[in-house]
Amino acid sequence: MDRQSVYSLSIGLGRGSQADQEPDSRAHIQLQLMNFILEFTIDNVFIYRDQIRENVLVKQYYCDIDVAHLISYNEELAHKLNTEPAEMIPLFEAALKKSTQRIVYPSQKDISLPEHQLLLHSSVSQVSIRDLTAENVSHLVRIPGIVIGASTLSSKATAVVVQCRNCQYSMNIPVTGGFAGLTLPRTCGRVRVMEGDSADKCPLDPYFVVHEKCQFVDQQILKLQEAPDQVPVGELPRHILISADRYLTNRVVPGSRCTVMGVFSIYQNKSAKGGTNAAVAIRNPYLRAVGIHADVDHTMKGNAIFSEEEEQEFLELSRRPDLYEVFANCIAPSIYGNADIKKAIACLLMGGSKKILPDGMKLRGDINVLLLGDPGTAKSQLLKFVEKVAPIAIYTSGKGSSAAGLTASVQRDTSTREFYLEGGAMVLADGGVVCIDEFDKMRDEDRVAIHEAMEQQTISIAKAGITTILNARTSVLAAANPIFGRYDDLKSPGENIDFQTTILSRFDMIFIVRDAHDRGRDERIAKHVMGLAMGGRGVEEQVQAEIPVEKMKRYISYCKQKCAPRLSPSAAEKLSSHFVSIRRQVHASELSSNARSTIPITVRQLEAIVRISESLAKLSLSTTATEEHVDEAIRLFLASTMDAVTQGEGQGSKELMEEVGKVEEELRRRLPIGWSTSLQTLKREFVDGRGYSEQSLNRALVVLQRRETVQLRHGGGQVYRCGV
Repeated sequence: MDRQSVYSLSIGLGRGSQADQEPDSRAHIQLQLMNFILEFTIDNVFIYRDQIRENVLVKQYYCDIDVAHLISYNEELAHKLNTEPAEMIPLFEAALKKSTQRIVYPSQKDISLPEHQLLLHSSVSQVSIRDLTAENVSHLVRIPGIVIGASTLSSKATAVVVQCRNCQYSMNIPVTGGFAGLTLPRTCGRVRVMEGDSADKCPLDPYFVVHEKCQFVDQQILKLQEAPDQVPVGELPRHILISADRYLTNRVVPGSRCTVMGVFSIYQNKSAKGGTNAAVAIRNPYLRAVGIHADVDHTMKGNAIFSEEEEQEFLELSRRPDLYEVFANCIAPSIYGNADIKKAIACLLMGGSKKILPDGMKLRGDINVLLLGDPGTAKSQLLKFVEKVAPIAIYTSGKGSSAAGLTASVQRDTSTREFYLEGGAMVLADGGVVCIDEFDKMRDEDRVAIHEAMEQQTISIAKAGITTILNARTSVLAAANPIFGRYDDLKSPGENIDFQTTILSRFDMIFIVRDAHDRGRDERIAKHVMGLAMGGRGVEEQVQAEIPVEKMKRYISYCKQKCAPRLSPSAAEKLSSHFVSIRRQVHASELSSNARSTIPITVRQLEAIVRISESLAKLSLSTTATEEHVDEAIRLFLASTMDAVTQGEGQGSKELMEEVGKVEEELRRRLPIGWSTSLQTLKREFVDGRGYSEQSLNRALVVLQRRETVQLRHGGGQVYRCGV
C-alpha cells in the first residue's frame, strides 16, 4: 500500500489513510468479528459457536450477542460498534453468515445461506427517553419503557429490483433498515454501461419496481413510553417509535415492560398533503431495534433473577415467627394505627394462587380491597405507599379517569390510517396493583368498565372493528368516601354506601374506616403526628421500618414467583362450615331488619377468604395454607366485610323499623301532596303528642326523602310533600 497517501489526501480531516485502506479495513474488521464468534469461550465453552449451531438447525438465522463479551474480547471493536453501528452491524451480520458456513456446512462451499440477523443485549447504563439528544443520533442506546402500542406486521423491502420501461435493463438497489425511504434513480443505468452509445436514450424517471423479484422482511412498529414511575411530576410521559424487524417482531405485546437496545436514527416525515409545511432539514427520531428484552424485575413471569445471598436472606426472613406482624407494620409506618388495614394490604401485595380448572375456567388469585371512610383517615397515603412498594403499580384518581383510560382505547395510526389498541391503566399494571383514589367520584359508566377486569381479569373490547381480549391480572385497591362525605352512624350501611351490589361483591375486603372520637386515641395520634413534624419519628418508633421498601419489593417478587400455596383438607373443612354460619348470620340479620344487606355475602366472599389464607401462607413461603392461616383470614374478613355488613344493626332493630314504618304512613296522611309544614310542628305532633321517638321520625323523613316523597326546604326547617 502506498503510505504516501496519508500526506497527499489529508484535507484537514485526517481521514486520508482510512480512505485508502477502506476495503482492507472493512475486510479486516469482518475477520476480527468472525474470529470473535469462532473463538470466544467462557470456561472452555464456545458460546457463540454452539448458539449458531443450535439456531441454524431449527432454521433460525440469528445470533444473540452480549456486548460485554465483545468488550472483553476486543475493546476497540466494541467501541466501534457503539459509535458507528450503521457500518458495523452489516459487517457483523456478514461475519455471522460466514461463521455459519464454517461451523454448520464446512464441506459445502457454494451453499447459499439466508441473511443473518444480529441481536445485541448488554447491561450498560440505560438512557431514558427524555435524555435522548442529537448527540445520540446514530449511536447504540439502551432505553427502558412500557410498550403502549404495537402495529401489525408489514413487509419491508431489503432489496428492490427496478426495471427500465424503455429498454428492460434491470438493477438491484439495497434498502437500509428502519424507516429510511428509497429514491429511484432518475436516469437509466444502461447508458452508463454502453459507454458512448448515442442510440435513443431512455427518458427521465424510466424505472418501475418489479415486486416479485424484491426481497422482503417482516417489520413491526412499536410505541415505547416511559414507565410511569420515572416521569417527573407534572410532565406528560414521552414516547418514541421503534422499528423492529425479522426475529424481533412479535416479541412484546402492549403493556409489557421491556428494555430496547437499538440505533437511534432519524427519518424525514412525509408531511400530509403536498409537503410544503415541513421544514427541509428537520428529521424525526426513531429507534432501530437490535435487541428487545422483557424486563426481569417487573414481571413475575418466573424469570426474575435473585442472587444466592438474597435468596438466603429471604428464606431467613420467611422463617421469622413474627414476620406477619412486622411486615404489616412496615406498610406505611408513619401512619398511626389501622393495623387490620395494613395486614389486608400485606395480603393484597402477596396475592393468592391463580387456579386454572380442568375445563379451562380460571379463578383469580388477586385480592381487591376497598377502603371506605371518613376524610382525614390517611386512605390516600396508604394508596400512595402501596404504589411505591408494589413491584408494578399504577395510581389513578377516580375523577380524572375515564373508562377508556382505565381499560383500553382504540387509536388510529396517523400514517397507515389503521386502528390499533393502546392499553390503559389496568392493562399496563398487569401483574401488579391499581390504586384508585376517589372511587366514589367516578361516573357510573366508567366504574362499570372495571367490573370485568376485577373478576374475570380480562378486558374485552369491541370497537371500530377490533374485537379482542386483553389481560388485566391486577389487584384493585380503592379508596372512597360515603355519600354524605362522612359516615353517618344513624343510617344503615346501605344509606351510607353509594355503590351497587355488583361492584361491592367483587371486593374481597371492605373496610369502613371511622374517625372515632376517643380521647386516649386522639392524644396518641396527636403525639405521633407531632413527633413526625418535629424529628421525623413518631411515638411508635416504627418510622424507621425494619424492612426497607426496596427489600419489601424484592421479597414480594420472590414470594410471588416461588410459591403458590393450596389449602390443606382440614383448613378447607373449617372454612366451608364457617362460610355456612356466616351466611346464616347475614340471613338472620336481613330478616330482622326486613331489608336486603347492601354488602352481599356470596360465594365470591368464600373464594375471598380462600385467597386471603393463601396469601398469608405465601408470606411465610409455606406451600399449604393451614388452619392457623384460615383462622387469621376469617378474622380479617370478619373485621372488614362482616363488620361493614353488621354496622347498621344497632339502630336497625325490629321495633325501630316497625315504628319508622308507622311514622311514614302517618306522615303521608298528615301531609297531602303540595302541602308543607315546619319540622318543629311535626316534632310537637309526633314526638310529644303521639309518643314516637325522635330518631324514628328522622329516619322516616330520610327514607321519604330518598323516595322523593318529601323535600326539606329552608335549611331543613320546612317539610314539603312533593310526590306520592
